[in-house]
Amino acid sequence: MQVKALIAATLFSLFPGASHATNLMYMPFETVLSDALRAGRIDGSVKFYLAGNGPQGTQQLLRRDVISDLGTNGFNKSDRDACEWVLQSNLIKLQADAKRVGANAVTNIVSYYDQHVRKDLNTYECRVGIFVARVALKGDLVRLP
Repeated sequence: MQVKALIAATLFSLFPGASHATNLMYMPFETVLSDALRAGRIDGSVKFYLAGNGPQGTQQLLRRDVISDLGTNGFNKSDRDACEWVLQSNLIKLQADAKRVGANAVTNIVSYYDQHVRKDLNTYECRVGIFVARVALKGDLVRLP
């Protein structure tokens, strides 16, 4: 394990831009959400809604503009697999954040890479570099009836 870390550190020092995102991808949100539910990575107790697809009716806002900005090791993964994995990691984190404050939904989810908002009804933004894939999301934690 220490050898791998040493190799990675050496590569990062030789190629300082290697960890930066070089490939921008727009991926289907619902597909990955369904996969995470089916695999048991999220439990379904918290619902997720991209901005513009939110539930109708009353909502109790508990936390506005909660950010999840995670990356994953992209080494030895396809760009698509890395993007799907890192979105699932973000969903797991947002589910935990929601449960911590008593929310049962995350609404108004937007891509938030480098603090730039990108709204889309169907996709999320993923940035993939040589070694790292990253997804940043921002949304509101709410309590639905």
